[in-house]
Amino acid sequence: MTELAYEAGTELGAAGFETLRVEERGDRLAVRLHRPEVRNAIDQAMVDDLHRVCAYLERTPKILILSGTTGNPETGAKGIFASGADIAQLRERRRKDALAGINSGVFDRIAKLPMPVIAALDGYALGGGAELAYAADFRIGTPALRMGNPETNLGILAAAGATWRLKELVGEPVAKQILLAGKVLTGEECLAVGLITELVEPGQLLDAAHALADSITAQDPLAVRITKTVFHAPREAHPVIDTLAQGMLFESQAKFDRMQAFLDRKK
Repeated sequence: MTELAYEAGTELGAAGFETLRVEERGDRLAVRLHRPEVRNAIDQAMVDDLHRVCAYLERTPKILILSGTTGNPETGAKGIFASGADIAQLRERRRKDALAGINSGVFDRIAKLPMPVIAALDGYALGGGAELAYAADFRIGTPALRMGNPETNLGILAAAGATWRLKELVGEPVAKQILLAGKVLTGEECLAVGLITELVEPGQLLDAAHALADSITAQDPLAVRITKTVFHAPREAHPVIDTLAQGMLFESQAKFDRMQAFLDRKK
């Protein structure tokens, strides 16, 4: 894959994506997985498209909203986020492919994007689809959500982040139920264990994701970016990294303007 370079401040554009549908606004990028004929299975083309999105957002930081195919009540079609990796491709991969970290590499890149990532989840989010969702900063789901990692049933392991991210998100007992016993969580169960933060009806899912994005954009963008970086720093980097980051923010004009506005409102 030859990765495109983007100048800061340019627009990504919706053209040229094989597996994604992209909508860009001033402060956010809404990306919809689009391989409905195979339940949005994550193949090499989708990985390449996601790398292209990351390359753009690394140069032009914006909130990323990830979603899948929306349901259609008129036809009875169910919504789906991603059913996992493309099994036809996965079947043919060998040791060298595993060592290349095809999915784990792009999911890690998504997790490290400068601004927060929101996953809007409906229907199946399984295997690699679940691991993509785990890489997000926020997850919102519907009652129809079904999330889990059935990799061991296929003779492999969930190697794109689930073995360590899931434990951090829901704790060891629940993570082991999912990873070792193949448990698939419903939307309600995901909410109960904190894997998602909000449960909404399918028709409200994208609105809820955009409302969360609105809440984030109401904050100071630089403070959000630096807080995300500090939050994910290893424990041994604290408190030094907190102190240095605060020193940077204490010199920002936004800090003076926002604090003055607060004081003015108090008057």
